[in-house]
Amino acid sequence: MGYFRELPELQYQSFLKDRLSTEDYIVVKNFFRRIKLRDDLQSIFTLFNKYVILDGERPDTLAEKFFGDSSLDWVVMISAGIINVYDEWPLSNHDLYNFVVDKYGVENVSGIHHYETELVVDSSNRLILKSGLIVDADFTIPDPDDYSLTLNPVNGITNLEYETLKNDKKREIYVLKSNFLEDFIENTRSLMRYQKSSEYINNRLIKTENTKVTQLD
Repeated sequence: MGYFRELPELQYQSFLKDRLSTEDYIVVKNFFRRIKLRDDLQSIFTLFNKYVILDGERPDTLAEKFFGDSSLDWVVMISAGIINVYDEWPLSNHDLYNFVVDKYGVENVSGIHHYETELVVDSSNRLILKSGLIVDADFTIPDPDDYSLTLNPVNGITNLEYETLKNDKKREIYVLKSNFLEDFIENTRSLMRYQKSSEYINNRLIKTENTKVTQLD
């Protein structure tokens, strides 16, 4: 991903230093250096567009779609507030079904995960019971139009429906508007740069020492 090219680097002492009798250092990307948008920024409609991820779309395909450059997938992820693409990006329908099979077993794909209330209104269209409340299967209420009767306004949610609803919530993201892209990239690079400190080499590289580890025979 293009994001990794934006990460600054960390130079640290090799654990093999004593055995090799060298002062060699290993240079790696500093994965602890991350950028996250403030939560309130995503609601600013002048900066972001709300978007629903279609089946099979990936960060790189959306970067190509919105910015004309698939390597800007990291911009899509940051503006969407996504840190771990494997956990926070929606699965394709095919992958979701396989996930449900692996999690619950093929015989339980259509098994009941839990029960939820159905919407209940009276004859005057007044709300009596909201939908979507988790209840037991035998949950009942009096009929609002005839108290001599009892209603069982309950709907069973299958394992597949439950996981699909969770997955669909991940589809709604915010994507940075393209006219702010250049400023966004420059601001990100600025935030990634190191400030001067005892570990400072340059604004893209710091050097740190390992704590000596004693190895038992």
